Amino acid sequence: MEEKKITTTSGIEIKELYTSAKPMTELPGEFPYTRGIQKDMYRGRLWTMRQYAGFSTAEESNKRYHYLLKQGTMGLSVAFDLPTQIGYDSDHEMAEGEVGKVGVAIDSLKDIEILFEGIELQKITTSMTINATASVLLAMYIALAKKQGADIRQISGTIQNDILKEYAARGTYIYPPKSSMRIITDIFEFCSKEVPKWNTISISGYHIREAGSTAVQELAFTLANGKAYLNAALEKGLDINVFAKRLSFFFNCHNNFFEEIAKFRAARRMWAKITKDLGATDEKAQMLRFHTQTGGSTLTAQQPLNNVIRVTSQAMAAVLGGTQSLHTNGYDEALSLPTEAAAKIALRTQQVIAFESGITDTVDPLAGSFFVENLTDEIETAAQIYIDKIDAMGGSVNAIENGYIQNEIGNAAYQYQLEIEDGSRVIVGVNKFTQEKEGINDVFTIDESIRTIQTNKLNKLKSERDQVAVDKALNDLLVAAKGTANLMPFILVAVEVYATLGEVSDVLRSVFGEY
Repeated sequence: MEEKKITTTSGIEIKELYTSAKPMTELPGEFPYTRGIQKDMYRGRLWTMRQYAGFSTAEESNKRYHYLLKQGTMGLSVAFDLPTQIGYDSDHEMAEGEVGKVGVAIDSLKDIEILFEGIELQKITTSMTINATASVLLAMYIALAKKQGADIRQISGTIQNDILKEYAARGTYIYPPKSSMRIITDIFEFCSKEVPKWNTISISGYHIREAGSTAVQELAFTLANGKAYLNAALEKGLDINVFAKRLSFFFNCHNNFFEEIAKFRAARRMWAKITKDLGATDEKAQMLRFHTQTGGSTLTAQQPLNNVIRVTSQAMAAVLGGTQSLHTNGYDEALSLPTEAAAKIALRTQQVIAFESGITDTVDPLAGSFFVENLTDEIETAAQIYIDKIDAMGGSVNAIENGYIQNEIGNAAYQYQLEIEDGSRVIVGVNKFTQEKEGINDVFTIDESIRTIQTNKLNKLKSERDQVAVDKALNDLLVAAKGTANLMPFILVAVEVYATLGEVSDVLRSVFGEY
């Protein structure tokens, strides 16, 4: 009888036994950074422990941020509602039913002032999951930092700002690809001069994976998108040794423990080679720095407390893979936004790994493992095949426009679902070890009155602001958008006089159109 073939989620065959690997000559902190970007890794500094939070109004989210900071979180990670993500104010007809649901509703600088009340922006790092309207939210954040008296050259954080994965996997885009790429490279240029510590893009594999890709596809499509951003910035005349230092990545971490660790190691090695080939000579411009979030799509509504174990395993893989920043999901997130109790357990999971597990005591503890080294090589080889195909198409923008990347993700998602349904892929509590009665009673709900609250705030803001200044700022932005000027200074002026997110987005819609 033929022995059953065992593979990773990406279809890479796993041998029964590994007895050799290529000689390990690399050191952590040295090109190509397979073993980590710092010589001492977590002995020198732990990863940043983040908890993704944002819901309802700015007032409600502010309370959760203060709670998380008291629990020991090291940085904030902001979730925005769908209207904010696609450039609609809360009173827009397209916002109905979505205000404050999957994140916080932000309509103007006034909301940002409330969101961060009592929090000094120069003393924390903030990650914002925002893409199509990233320029507007970043401008609001900078405007608030200035109002707080901060030196904006010292504020630090990350905007996701990765529009290519929106076209490929997630869907919260506004403008056509080429106009979106202009806004993104304008942000690169503006921040390199004005806000040099800000990470101007977080190139996201997370949502590619959530859409159903394999680990290899997540890696390949994310790095291919990264190459597209590098090339766009180079075409604009920017210096790769300057702007590439401010690029960061955002990866998913799923349940196949060793495949995920190998994926992170291969990612660093591949990005180092990509940046070097495009002319980067500065070590920091060759380093892949990344945030990890545990896999949202791996969480089950059935027997939700099992998700604590899943999140723990995924978080350990991210740490063993060398992440710079980590968000752990709440066990109840397949049912609702996380409750305070679930968010606290998620954060404590990271703290237990950091301070009790011992896996942070030495750098890259799995280096030299026959299995891990072979798997790292195989993932790199498989991902490179995809990248070569995308390069042959003319890069990610073309590969997205012709549907190649979306089709590959769709096929992988379909295959994964078939495996769950035929039982060849076991999901504990879903297709094996099930039980009749299960679940948890305490779930987080959002009040439907949020839209009314936000609309009232908008009406009050518009009656009190200097409308002449708003009109002038929006007209100046319109003229700039029709020309070739960098848009960021104009967006900053507009939000500082309390133009709304929707008003700024509508000006850009009128010039660029919608995709």
